[in-house]
Amino acid sequence: MTARRTRWTRRTRSNGRSDRDHRSDRNLPIRSAAAAVALAAGAAACSAPSDGGKDGDAGDAASVVIGVASEPDTLSPLLGYGKDGNSKIFDGLLARDADLNLKPALAAALPKVTDGGRTYTYTLRDGVKFSDGEPLTAEDVVYTYRTVLDEKTNNTARSELDAVEDVRASGDDTVVFTLKYPYAPFAARTVLPVVPEHVAGGQDPNTGDFNTEPVGTGPYVLTHWSKGEKLSFKANPHYWGDKPAVKSFTMAVIADDTVRATRLRSGDLDGAVLPPNLAATFEKDDGRRTYRARSYDFRAVTLPTSNKVTGDRAVRRALDAAVDRQAMVDRILDGAGRPAYGPLPVDDPWYERGIERPHDLAGAQRILDEAGWKPGPDGVRAKDGRRASFTLFYPSGDKVRQDHALAYASDAKKAGIEVKVEGATWEVIEPRMKTDAVLAGLGSVGDPDFGLYTLLHSTLAGDGFNNMAHYDNPAVDKALDAGRRSQDPDKRAAAYDTIQQALVDDPGYTFLTHIDHLYVLADRWEGLTTQLEPHEHGFASGPWWNIEDWQPKK
Repeated sequence: MTARRTRWTRRTRSNGRSDRDHRSDRNLPIRSAAAAVALAAGAAACSAPSDGGKDGDAGDAASVVIGVASEPDTLSPLLGYGKDGNSKIFDGLLARDADLNLKPALAAALPKVTDGGRTYTYTLRDGVKFSDGEPLTAEDVVYTYRTVLDEKTNNTARSELDAVEDVRASGDDTVVFTLKYPYAPFAARTVLPVVPEHVAGGQDPNTGDFNTEPVGTGPYVLTHWSKGEKLSFKANPHYWGDKPAVKSFTMAVIADDTVRATRLRSGDLDGAVLPPNLAATFEKDDGRRTYRARSYDFRAVTLPTSNKVTGDRAVRRALDAAVDRQAMVDRILDGAGRPAYGPLPVDDPWYERGIERPHDLAGAQRILDEAGWKPGPDGVRAKDGRRASFTLFYPSGDKVRQDHALAYASDAKKAGIEVKVEGATWEVIEPRMKTDAVLAGLGSVGDPDFGLYTLLHSTLAGDGFNNMAHYDNPAVDKALDAGRRSQDPDKRAAAYDTIQQALVDDPGYTFLTHIDHLYVLADRWEGLTTQLEPHEHGFASGPWWNIEDWQPKK
């Protein structure tokens, strides 16, 4: 038990990461590319298509243009946008600093916690206005949370606020949350962005104009959104904080990794999110700098239990043994990541030591033999007339996921399992997630409840991208509930250890790698840092998480 308390002490101090985790990797320049990779990427870049024009004023210190791989479906926090903080349009009651510690934002101070952890009281900061000039009030906070909790609102993150029994205003500047049960990480849930009731309240939260024409209290306002092309922002004249030196920025939506690298190299972009092989091609460019952010972002294969092949626990266990995780890190990520043995990274304080599994092809074959899956004439195993074959989808255009999927299929083939890899759009993939495997990308920072509950709890199977594998393990459900409802650090640690052990014995996913996020930017600003990042990055995470604090280099 002493070890548990020691681990908890370290966790509390850094809010989900140890002191050693975040000192050495922030702003880390990457210097590891092979010349052949650089030449290949350069050749691809020369032939990449162009959209015919720039997305703003790249090169201007007061205006930044950044290339990202995708765009959000909505800009409304009522439907989930910005729920983990760092939205440039909105603020939450609290925010996170570079080390992920909570700090006041719209609240004047951290909450007052009473009633044994069941009541959280926030006092609002004086003088805050929305970007339309109207003042922030406690009723706006109440409206935001009540709308998210309303079952008629299409917010698949509603379970994250399951602990909330009631939220009410006490005067214009005080908000009181009453919880159903003491929920240890609740304060971190209040980074949820607050929306103005006087604008959003008159609309259907699912279909209203607020989804594309947001009004918030953040440092920037949206000026233009051309779907599939770019989103443009300018400084909010009513912002309650310091006025940003970066007066405007554009997020250019460029799905193809190589095209993003091409446009960055040509000066069309000031910065971009890039996979390791393309980030490495900028290693000798003195005018640009590569930033590396550690993350909770994992790649995993969902193994639906309703599929006749992946529904067999022996097949799932064999795949878990057959996969060569370290080879994926070395060959696909160019070392910019770590093997994943579960949803939590190996250096996370909540990670259960001892669950690491080596690449064990002989062990995988033995598991299948004992379960009655016998090799056929073509090398593919079969049982009761059914071949050990299934389809694995990945989102088209995502080279990193494609490479993971192909490597996974190659490893599986050696064990006698045929994995047919197909690229498709999410519109094609999503309806098939119940029965077909998907190369998924997920992961949440902070408390383990944030990522594990939505990933594994059986009640969330089929709820959007929650529990994509339709995993159903009563012992895991019980442990997830225990971890969520207890404030005792030892009991919570025991619950999450149980979950991680269960995923070894009864895997619903094959966890492959945890990926470091790489960003290449023109070296013209001071104050750029990275945080420990979730799966979702591009708009919120990245060196631009604090773009309002950047200053031009002298």
